[in-house]
Amino acid sequence: MIHLLLAVIYASFISLGLPDSLLGSAWPSMYQGFGVPVSYSGIIFFIISAGTVLSSLASDRLTRRLGAGKVTAISVAMTAAALFGFSVSGSFWMLCLWAVPYGLGAGSVDAALNNYVALHYASRHMSWLHCMWGVGASIGPYIMGYALTGWGSWSLGYRIISVMQLALTVVIVLSLPLWKGGAQRSDSEQDAPPTPLTLGQIIAVPGVKAVMVTFFCYCALEQTTGLWASSYLVLHKGVAPSTAASFASLFFIGITVGRALNGFLTMKLSDAKLIRLGQGIIAVGLAAFLLPLGEYAALVGLILIGLGCAPIYPCIIHSTPDHFGADKSQAIIGVQMASAYVGNCLMPPLFGLIANHISVSLFPLYLLVILALMVFMHETLLKRCGENGGIRG
Repeated sequence: MIHLLLAVIYASFISLGLPDSLLGSAWPSMYQGFGVPVSYSGIIFFIISAGTVLSSLASDRLTRRLGAGKVTAISVAMTAAALFGFSVSGSFWMLCLWAVPYGLGAGSVDAALNNYVALHYASRHMSWLHCMWGVGASIGPYIMGYALTGWGSWSLGYRIISVMQLALTVVIVLSLPLWKGGAQRSDSEQDAPPTPLTLGQIIAVPGVKAVMVTFFCYCALEQTTGLWASSYLVLHKGVAPSTAASFASLFFIGITVGRALNGFLTMKLSDAKLIRLGQGIIAVGLAAFLLPLGEYAALVGLILIGLGCAPIYPCIIHSTPDHFGADKSQAIIGVQMASAYVGNCLMPPLFGLIANHISVSLFPLYLLVILALMVFMHETLLKRCGENGGIRG
């Protein structure tokens, strides 16, 4: 029964990734029909991100009241409804309206699922589950592409993903008994505080500020790389746009493949060691950008950055119960998720300003500063909480 529940959670992680890349792939076909500038996708992205931050911060209260299974079912249902709402929207303000449940659904399920897996399953499953997110994020644009080329309709793409999310909601509802009895709850989890921790209480826990900044930096680095790497290669390295675009996609493939491989490495190495390994690989990738070794070295560097990113996110999440206790892990993972989304929102646009007003050539130095801060804060976390985020299960 535990394996059956794990299969449902794997499907849920694929579901998490499916909608994440839809707006980017569909927007070039959408914005003219709504009579708005192409830049207005940023408004929708901001609304979704704001909802995700808020629901991440509320995940502890929701999960205590409803349980991880019900939170997952409700969140996926909200996402399904929001995607269907996108597909029938006839104006831009309707997209903005449906973006609210879109974001609220994403944050709660992300935090609830990550905490459940961190508590009940080995580190390899956390890596493989986040690999499944990458699979979903890769499938989403293909479905949208099929809808656009085969039917000339971006709304059909949203509708197909909506139906898939709805089907998953039914599966999760049917699996709810497994969430209660499928995995043994730890003693510390059962001894969780009777009332949810406030944001101030969570931040006051030793080490939480360090892990928040670590998470902020990681997601800032990943999102900035994904958004600006292609522009840097074209504008500064002189790489052909088609070549840069194809190698920029390899950054995400590197993350997905890296997480699949990382699942096996977790059987031998602790979470802390894997995070350090990932940070080291990112540093090598950035060195390939900075050294005058030609365009192919820069392209290889981009793949290395993707591989280096692979273990960091899942290993930080998986080590949270070991660092802070299972009784606090849901609340802290919710705050970590919120920090991640803030990093996603703030840091790529900040580099856009730097590229516009100074030079795009500062791209690797910008990432290097973020990496250095991430390394420092992660080492600070380990000094305060110990390196006991390791091989469990």
